[in-house]
Amino acid sequence: MDVPFELQVALRYLLAKRKQAFISVISLISTLGVGVGVMAVIIALAVMTGLQQELRDRLLGSQAHIFVSKTTGIDDYRAEIEKLRQIPGVVGAAPVIIGKGMVTAPAGQEFVQLTGIDPALEPDVIAITGAMRKGSLSALAAPDSGPDAGVSGILLGSDLAANLAVAVGDRVALLTPEGTLTPMGLMPHRRTVRVAGIFDLGLAEVNSSYAFVSLDVAERMLDRDSVEFIQLRLADLWAAPEIASSIPATIGSVYHTQDWSSMNHSLFSALALEKIAVSLAIGLIVAVAALNIVASLILLVMEKHRDIAILKTMGASARSVMAIFVAQGLIIGLIGTAAGALAGVGVSNILDRYRLIRVPADVYQVSYLPFIILWRDFAFVVATAVIVCLVATIYPSRQAARLDPAQALRYE
Repeated sequence: MDVPFELQVALRYLLAKRKQAFISVISLISTLGVGVGVMAVIIALAVMTGLQQELRDRLLGSQAHIFVSKTTGIDDYRAEIEKLRQIPGVVGAAPVIIGKGMVTAPAGQEFVQLTGIDPALEPDVIAITGAMRKGSLSALAAPDSGPDAGVSGILLGSDLAANLAVAVGDRVALLTPEGTLTPMGLMPHRRTVRVAGIFDLGLAEVNSSYAFVSLDVAERMLDRDSVEFIQLRLADLWAAPEIASSIPATIGSVYHTQDWSSMNHSLFSALALEKIAVSLAIGLIVAVAALNIVASLILLVMEKHRDIAILKTMGASARSVMAIFVAQGLIIGLIGTAAGALAGVGVSNILDRYRLIRVPADVYQVSYLPFIILWRDFAFVVATAVIVCLVATIYPSRQAARLDPAQALRYE
């Protein structure tokens, strides 16, 4: 295979021993700089992507894709569920009542988001069955006999149960701000319930502040006459905005919808902005490495001015001379980019597989930093690094191409 002489000369300049070893050191530093920059950007993008996806998966494991309400109220939620299930893309539907409450136990008391659910339908929408660590979803209903006869159940998050120091079977008091007006003032609703189960849905916020009860208990405790929302789960979560906007047009304007992306817009917007900012900041490393390439090529042109003059007198065109130094800078960029890309992928996989970076779950909602590399991000980083390195070769290469052979050889 015939190798262009420009590439042969470029490789010879890179590999041959020089009188000024300092130039070789700069070339090596440039290669290392490109490699470190590419590796850092890939790792940064991997951790931001991993954090986004992990939070999204955990959030959607504890939250429906779409919430549907009705202006006239939902009197018969089973009929509404059947109607909503007919919409293409909907794979699960369940009723829900949401309110505020407080759970009191001998060890303390905690404010909670009280959620009334239908135990038979809720698993169609959120992954509550697989999240049960103790007890069961079916135990929410009050038993007809035994020591707990007539006592309704409540499901508590794992952190909430730990803060209250309660276990399955213990009894706690449930209070809500909605109450009864008496001569002594407004008295909040109070009801004794038993802990029917403890769940872990993967989010610290949910595990520390969510409590589930049956629909009938929620209606009485929160003074609701009917179900507030119908939760929907979709086959494709990315279709949620489109399906949510189509529901009022399809089955009536009295229906109002809100999808998961709009409900968590601020969170994911902040994560996306942080991903861009971190990538730009770390990407400056590649820019610094590109400046090193410029410096090393300028010094090489100064050292090789005699060689360049001889090449020109032997018939080499200005374009060929320029191609020699472009090829040299591009080789540095390609080697550095390839090494950095491989190192970035390797480090990310090791950190993710062994979960080496632990973070406080109550702050970041996850217990470790996940690393996920998207191939479009990987390709963008590699392509950008190569282009930056290529642009860095333009100025010194043009200076070499403009060298006058007569001036270069006059004092030789």
